[in-house]
Order: sequence, then structure tokens, then C-alpha cells
Amino acid sequence: MLVKAQYRNQKKFIKIPEACFDLFLAEVKEKFSLPQDLVITVTDETGTEVDEDVFPDLMSTSGLLLVINALNDSGPSTPQSSASFDTDTLSLTSKSSEDSDWFSPKRFRKDEDEASQNSQARDLIKQILETRPGGANVLREYEDTGTITDETRKVMVNILVAHMMETEGRVPHRLTKQKYGLGIITLFPSLRDPQGRTGYEHFYDGQKNSGFLSWRLKTVQRGTKPSGNKDDPKTEEKGGPLLDRQLCHPEDQLDSDQSLEAISLMNHTSDREVIMQKMRATFKYRQRLVRDPEKSTTILSVFPRFLDTKGLILQDFTLLFGSETASRLLERWPTVFKSKIIKLAETLTSTPLLKRLLSSAKQKKESSEAEDFPEWDSDISSFLLLLHFLSPQVSGRKKIQKMSISQAIDHLVVFQKACRSIQEHLETEDNRQPYILAIGSSKEAISQFFIVLDKKLIPCQESSSLAAVDELFKVHFVFSISYDPPLKGLFTFLQTTVYRIDVGSTSETPRVKELRAKLQNDV
Repeated sequence: MLVKAQYRNQKKFIKIPEACFDLFLAEVKEKFSLPQDLVITVTDETGTEVDEDVFPDLMSTSGLLLVINALNDSGPSTPQSSASFDTDTLSLTSKSSEDSDWFSPKRFRKDEDEASQNSQARDLIKQILETRPGGANVLREYEDTGTITDETRKVMVNILVAHMMETEGRVPHRLTKQKYGLGIITLFPSLRDPQGRTGYEHFYDGQKNSGFLSWRLKTVQRGTKPSGNKDDPKTEEKGGPLLDRQLCHPEDQLDSDQSLEAISLMNHTSDREVIMQKMRATFKYRQRLVRDPEKSTTILSVFPRFLDTKGLILQDFTLLFGSETASRLLERWPTVFKSKIIKLAETLTSTPLLKRLLSSAKQKKESSEAEDFPEWDSDISSFLLLLHFLSPQVSGRKKIQKMSISQAIDHLVVFQKACRSIQEHLETEDNRQPYILAIGSSKEAISQFFIVLDKKLIPCQESSSLAAVDELFKVHFVFSISYDPPLKGLFTFLQTTVYRIDVGSTSETPRVKELRAKLQNDV
């Protein structure tokens, strides 16, 4: 449930699993970054005090605003304690979690030695793992391999969350979760995310209350949570294909009337150079259309040259981000990422599909195996291996069937023999997010790649599978289309880690951050 609270000049929604006054106070201190030992009182807007007895009854009151008052409060200025709690960039001082002065403001002294803070957090995590069943195996695996598998990471998180809740109860303080996150990446340096603000956001992100530690805490607490709340505030997405952007090259853009004339000209010419030039000049007009909910579905009707002129997707994407960003996947995937993905995939639990994809990615498939189980070429197989690490995750509390890897693959690429009718395929497909349609005699011998969008075919500029994945990614930004949910993890990884678009402002799952940490730390 959500409760609106005000402390001084700040108002925030407080989310609690049940109408418990103690839980509410704990969440208030966490949300407003107040010291745990601070004595606070609660009143309604009229100044009437609210206590533990009446709190549950008030939860049914519409429009309720609870006012938080701290004893010895000096006025409307920002409380001293809030300046001491930089919850995302500060390396935390860390005494043992059993110490009573863990939340004392003294530990935030400016002269605190950062190295000492890190080592104390590291020693805490090491002590917990050494004294808990299964923890020694985590330490041993990292010592032997330089990293830990997903299964071992789950064991470690379960151990740490159990210890956290034993020492602090059902609602551990935000600083404690930060301390554990800091301790993990200090004890296991290869798990640090090089692109993160703190490096441990995939274990705990204080701004978004996400990460493996938060997920496990929520799972343990789920038994006491209500079935759902439609009024839960959603985190606003500040990056990705739906974000409105400025042109990298705004010069020579036509106004609306001139754009309509150019569109008419393009529809009656076969001169590729004229088409490319006019499409470039009408880019700003086209971007207004794709961001208009009433007109976005007509974009391929207004600009039908996307359907018969190769290179237009790349041109529009380059106008958004520049040529350096546009070339990153084609340049970096074969040289930087592909071999690492294959190496990591070899540590996954083997399945028939995984074995075939690994053989194809390494280009070591036996001829008899190729005949019995035709698989994709090396490049596209490496992306399908990537999907194994960023597989679809069930979100929310609804009990829905989890999508398998093979089902998710069909959302990325679909194979069709060259002898079959493409039109029949389009007529039988649902209107779903864009995907690759590969036409050829077999999966390993593709002659044409298309991007399917609104049951129409956009021809890919190149005939390679790597270029087809590159173009599929770019279509989302050119036409302002959200990622297909089963592929959101994969495309988010490509966006932030390979293309490096909207780094720091795009919401990433802990799985994306964990995989990036493993790849960029080269483990």
C-alpha cells in the first residue's frame, strides 16, 4: 500500500507491505534519509497525532497526508542527516552489522579513510560466507575461477539476505544494503560493474530499490504483501528508443510544406541519390510523425521508400547519434564481445539447444550434426547465446508462464525457406514488435534478411546476420518503438554496453549489469 508523507518541505510516497506503524516509520527514515535513532512523531494535516493504535484505521482514508516531525527539528531547511547520506556515490564506512553505532553520523566524517571503509565491508561479507553453510563454496569457486556462476551468485545472495534480516529484521536499512553491495564487489572485484556509479548497482541500487539483494528481500517478504496496487508509481524511463532527441545534424531540414513536396517527389522517382537526400532532409518532419500516437502507425505509408531502398535505417540512426555510435556493433561485436560471450556460455548448464548454438558460434559443428539439427551461422548464434544470459523474466505478481529460450528466439529471428511464400508468412503473423525474417535454403545459408514491421518488409542493407541484428536494433530508435518484452534485456545490454547509448539514464536489470561486469572484467 502507498501512504503519502511529508517531512519539512519534501513530500514522498511511502510503500509498505501492510498497515504496520513500525514498518511505516522505518520506511519513512529510509526514504527521507533520517538516522535510525532519530525520534519522530506523526500527525495528520490538522496537527492531530497519529499513533500505532489508529494507524491501520487511517489507511482507508482517501487523500491522507501524514506529516513527519522530528524532535529538536530546527525548521524547513534540509536536515543535517540528509547531507550525510549520499546513497549512491559514497563508499560506506562499515563496522560489523551487529555494532550499535553502524548508523551513527560519526562514521561519515570527511576524513574517513575510503580504503578502510572498503576493507571493513569486504571483511564483513567474507566473515558471513565463512561462517554460513554453503558460503565456503562461494569463496572457493571465486578463488579457483576468478568469478562465480549464476547459481553460486544466487546462493551467496540468499546467505547474505538471511544474515541481513536476522540482524535487522524484515526491513533492513538502505545503508546496510549498500554496505553489503560494497562488500561483495570489494571481496570479488570481477563482479564490479565498470559503468555503474558505485559498481554494485546490480546487487543493490538505492535510487531504484532494485538489484539481486533487493529482489531476494522482496521474495522473502512477499508472503505478507497485498496482491497488488494499481496506484504504485512507475519509474520514469529516461533513456532508450522512446526518448525524444536532438538531431546530430539539424541543418538543411525542411519545414512541413517543403517536406510534403519532398515526399511527393520521392514517391515518383527511382533515383536512389535523390531518395537518400530527400529522406535526410525530411528527417525532422518524420520524427514528429513517429512520436505522434495518432500518426505513428502510418509512417511506412507516408514514407514507403523504407520498403524498397536499402540504407535508410542507417541514415536516420546516424542523424540521431552520429557515425561513431552507429558503427559500434559492427566493429566491436566480432572483436570485443563475441568470444567472451562464447566463453561464458560454456559455463552454463548444457542443453541440446545450447550445445548446437555453441558449436555454430565456434564454427565447429560436425557435418552429420548440421544435417540433423540445422542451426544459425556463427554471428547470429552468438546473439542467441547472449539471450541465454538475459532470458525473459516474469515481472509483477501475476502467475504467468515463463517464456523459454527457444520461444524468445522466435521473437528475435524467424527462418523461412526460400521456396515458401513470404506473403503467406506475413498474413499468419501477429502484429508484434519488429523481428528479423531470414530467407534461405537453410539457417546456415541465408540469402536475404528483412526487418518485419507492421506486416511489412524492410530490406536489410547487408546480407550478413550481424548487420541484420544491427539494423533490427536501430529500427527501434528510428521509429520510436519500445523493445519487445522477451528481448528487452538483450536490447538494453546492446544499447548501454555495446552502442553506449543513454548510459546511466537507462533502467537496467541486475542481470544486464552483472553480465557487463563479467565481460568487461574479462573473467
